[in-house]
Amino acid sequence: MPTPSLTALPIRRLTLRDLGACADLSEDRGWPREEHKWGFLLTAGKGFGVDDPAGGLVAACVVTEYGTWERPELGAIGMVLVAERHARQGVGRRLMRHVVSLAGTTPLTLYATPYGRPLYEELGFKATGRAEMLLGPFTPEGREYRVVTRAATADDLPAILRLDEEVFGADRTPFVTRLPAFADQLRVAEESGRVIGYAAAWPNVNTHVVGPLIARDTETAKALITSLAAGTDRPLRTDIDVRHEELLAWAKARGLVSVASNAVMTYGITDLPGDWTRRFAPLTVAAG
Repeated sequence: MPTPSLTALPIRRLTLRDLGACADLSEDRGWPREEHKWGFLLTAGKGFGVDDPAGGLVAACVVTEYGTWERPELGAIGMVLVAERHARQGVGRRLMRHVVSLAGTTPLTLYATPYGRPLYEELGFKATGRAEMLLGPFTPEGREYRVVTRAATADDLPAILRLDEEVFGADRTPFVTRLPAFADQLRVAEESGRVIGYAAAWPNVNTHVVGPLIARDTETAKALITSLAAGTDRPLRTDIDVRHEELLAWAKARGLVSVASNAVMTYGITDLPGDWTRRFAPLTVAAG
């Protein structure tokens, strides 16, 4: 049973002033500190947390809303963490119930680890898909791609935003416009002067994470990953929708190995909006 002291602790909004406490919480659960990612999520999304009277955070999570400011169309939940010393006392369940209640009629989505999935199912989330996390040094094929890729410029932003909304199924302007400052690389694929895909590579501990990855087809996705890999000497990490079997097989042949699998879960909708055939990988499983 939850202790009375924990059930009485208020849930509050987190800000960038809580960045250190959020990183400490990640480290407490054996995750990397990931200050860079936490900073992005606390700026682009809404953080919620429970303060520990002894210092630090008892629990935290982030919700990133997509759509208009007045009427969000989808909320992505991520970074759901409870301090080890307070685990299995109902704090995570209470925080999730709070987030679901605040969402009202807005549909929700999240990526669930096998450990967290039972809680989300208890709250009414349904598994609708799966993503496979790949990690490792990338070995290029040594061939030219027909698809042209290049570094994105400020002039590309309107086209990137249009493509992202079309593929994702909701307006993500506050999210996408932060990518140039967040990522070390942002590249576009184009055909006849038209943007047909884009991808970012951002730093996380000793890797570069590839995501978001949106592309017209698998060949375009391969070209974007290859171009991003050419710009770094770090191992790559990415989370690929398992329905993209050809890209998964290709990435594994290029040296990436499967290290985890997360269930894609939804609440209030039976499947994610948009066009999954062009949505290959999220920015992070914490934001969709």
